[in-house]
Amino acid sequence: MVKQVYAISCINVGVGPGGTTSMLARIVIVDFQGQTILDTYVQPTMKVTDYRTAQTGIESQHLYSRSAASFDAIQKYVANTIEGHILVGHNLWHDLSVLGISHPAVDTRDVNVTLYQSFRNANHVIGLQTLSWQLMWKRRQEGEQNPLENARAALDLYISFGFSA
Repeated sequence: MVKQVYAISCINVGVGPGGTTSMLARIVIVDFQGQTILDTYVQPTMKVTDYRTAQTGIESQHLYSRSAASFDAIQKYVANTIEGHILVGHNLWHDLSVLGISHPAVDTRDVNVTLYQSFRNANHVIGLQTLSWQLMWKRRQEGEQNPLENARAALDLYISFGFSA
């Protein structure tokens, strides 16, 4: 089997007291050419206490519409899609965590971890917007988070810095 390269980005809302626990609200997967494989809102599995609308643009109607997918269906779809393939993203551990799935480290390409050792310290993660600007002189996301743009930006960094599959 030939390994494909997929980039992923998740947008989360808050659940629990103060909305501090992240729950998947929207997910995007793109292929190596940046073509959209999946872009969907996800129905909440718990009561949302903070939509984080200023950052995410997500409102209740996005998650409770008929077009929003069930979490179980998305979890299964993503796990099947990425199985045996290379997964690219920014802070992938967080995306995989909210999805409740694992992926082999050998097939994981987290651009934050791989590219930005010189920008990082033990308690700080550099944002994708900063990484894109610092390394590629490309402005990204001046407003709300856009998971499609995020997935493509991570893929762009991965390709531009010559990582091998």
